[in-house]
Amino acid sequence: MLIDTHAHLYAEQFDQDRAAMIDRAKLAGIEKILLPNIDSASVDGMLQMSRDYPEFCYPMMGLHPCSVQEGFENDLEEIYEKLHREKIIAIGEIGIDLYWDKSTLELQRLAFRAQVQWAKTLNLPIVIHARDSYNELFEELNKLNDDSLRGVFHCFTGSQQQAEKILSYGNFYLGLGGVLTYKNSGIANFIAHLPLDRIILETDAPYLPPVPHRGKRNESAYVKFVAERLSEIFQVSLEEIGQQTSQNAKRLFDL
Repeated sequence: MLIDTHAHLYAEQFDQDRAAMIDRAKLAGIEKILLPNIDSASVDGMLQMSRDYPEFCYPMMGLHPCSVQEGFENDLEEIYEKLHREKIIAIGEIGIDLYWDKSTLELQRLAFRAQVQWAKTLNLPIVIHARDSYNELFEELNKLNDDSLRGVFHCFTGSQQQAEKILSYGNFYLGLGGVLTYKNSGIANFIAHLPLDRIILETDAPYLPPVPHRGKRNESAYVKFVAERLSEIFQVSLEEIGQQTSQNAKRLFDL
């Protein structure tokens, strides 16, 4: 059994076959799916999925860094109010993204700090989006991290040095998805040197589909291809990969 720890299944890309897609995930051995929202507008669809599939789809709530613009405080306030009315398992996805827009860096830092404080207050893990921003996030976590903070760098695509820095924070994990299966994936060259008990699996569906579905829409059933690649790299059975990564996810998210 596998856990997809990061999938945007409420997205419009699944409007035509959402129920069938969930059935395919279950047939593929997916045990649970964790749903992060993007902004205040995406909360309702995400929550509806968790109601439609209780004990299978689990909601997470936060403000994605690409959604942080002038006036982001209003979005934060709306999300903050909603997360206190719902049972969520994490704050996310949050973080810093400098690929699309570097001009909002200071706003992104402010939004990240605020949401880390939410996580500490509510005793919830954080789900971190990092794109062209590992150093900036390390600057933040060097100040914010303590024994009460835990989380995952989702869709990890950094270097071995960056992976080791993340793990040095003590209660953080690496989320691995479809990029691990790509021929030019740098992480495949060093991931076996890192502890398997600090790795969790994800799809980031509908984005970043693994081989052999690259170029198509991603979905939760495809997390099995990530698990198979990880099995090859660590040279252990697929069952061991499933057992360990699922145990890691359950520990991090208190499932």
